[in-house]
Amino acid sequence: MIDIDSYAYSNNLKTVHPAEKSLFAMVTMVVCLTATTVITPLIVLALMAGGIIVKAGIPTRVFVKLMLVPLSFLLISVLTIAFSVSTNPAGFWLAQTIHGLTVGIHYPDLITAVHLFLRSLGAVSCLYFLALTTPMTEIITVLHKLKVPMIITELMVLIYRFIFVFMDTATTIRRAQLSRSGYVSLKSSFRSLSRLSSALLGKVFVKSQELYNALAARCYSGEIKVLAKKRPVSLRNYLMITGFEIPLILLNLLWR
Repeated sequence: MIDIDSYAYSNNLKTVHPAEKSLFAMVTMVVCLTATTVITPLIVLALMAGGIIVKAGIPTRVFVKLMLVPLSFLLISVLTIAFSVSTNPAGFWLAQTIHGLTVGIHYPDLITAVHLFLRSLGAVSCLYFLALTTPMTEIITVLHKLKVPMIITELMVLIYRFIFVFMDTATTIRRAQLSRSGYVSLKSSFRSLSRLSSALLGKVFVKSQELYNALAARCYSGEIKVLAKKRPVSLRNYLMITGFEIPLILLNLLWR
């Protein structure tokens, strides 16, 4: 997550208006999620990969590593959709019967699983495009202009901040445990992990209190204000977004 934040401030698209990047990512994600063909998610995935790697200048290994994070969850989800268990072996496309129970795949379920998997990957790539090219402060500014309730944006800022606090604290404790041979065996690993979890809760609670004290010392009145640079609005970018989205929408409507 720290790498994501650093890339958001140093990528080649950092000077593009955040509203343009947000519009491009959100509209493309909606088009991908409502796609009725497998072609659209593949195009979206390629489009976002090109935007992240080629236009924004993010290393390919970073994009691939981030895409591998949700891959395990998606595989588990689609496997539960694709595979069925029944006492009746009729209707299966591929199946294996074991002790009277048939485990196999129905062809419509397989198609549904493939569609879900590709749509999910395409949608995640859209979110990564926004996260890797737009700092959180600029996203909050866009949400304020959209009249999103202040309580929601404040929670977003605090949660985003505490992701870094949580990770930094956990890394510090784990490094101290490693220096004392806390993970040399399976038994010691479980013991160290339990101690890390209990210590982490206490440390994070103290950090949260320190953060509130820091806010109170800076005249916190119930509203967290963020500073964001003013970016020029580009008509060319809006035309490019329109040129990308219209073919995708037509593809969804015509190729069912």
